[in-house]
Amino acid sequence: MAELSLIDDIRAASRLMVRELGFMDATVAASGYPPSAVHTILEIGIRGPMTSGELGDFLRLEKSSVSRLVRKLIDCGELKETPDEADARSKLLSLTAKGRRTLEALHAFGRQQVRGALAALTPAEQRTVCEGMMLYAQALRASRVGETVA
Repeated sequence: MAELSLIDDIRAASRLMVRELGFMDATVAASGYPPSAVHTILEIGIRGPMTSGELGDFLRLEKSSVSRLVRKLIDCGELKETPDEADARSKLLSLTAKGRRTLEALHAFGRQQVRGALAALTPAEQRTVCEGMMLYAQALRASRVGETVA
């Protein structure tokens, strides 16, 4: 069992990262969109077309929240819906040309943000940060779903 001071230090670091990454702001990544919309554009851009249900499961959002979010991004011209050839009852969400431009801007912003932070670290420290963050993210997910980290 981890000691309480270690747990509190990790919680403090997590809160600081959230603030430094801009997730307390109304919009993030200089996009004009809230965090959930930014994550939607990123994940559809990275993973490819998906249904609203898949998006909700992946982002861990309620169905009603996903519905409002998707409608807003369609109305803004970032996403489009197309019939799913495998299941006519479903629609696939994908990025429009505008959405692909927004995706590239989000990647550029995020890469610059990380590049700036890593510049203050040695190559060994950079690798430590990457490995530690990956381990911690995997452990958080495993804890939530009741698995052990491999």
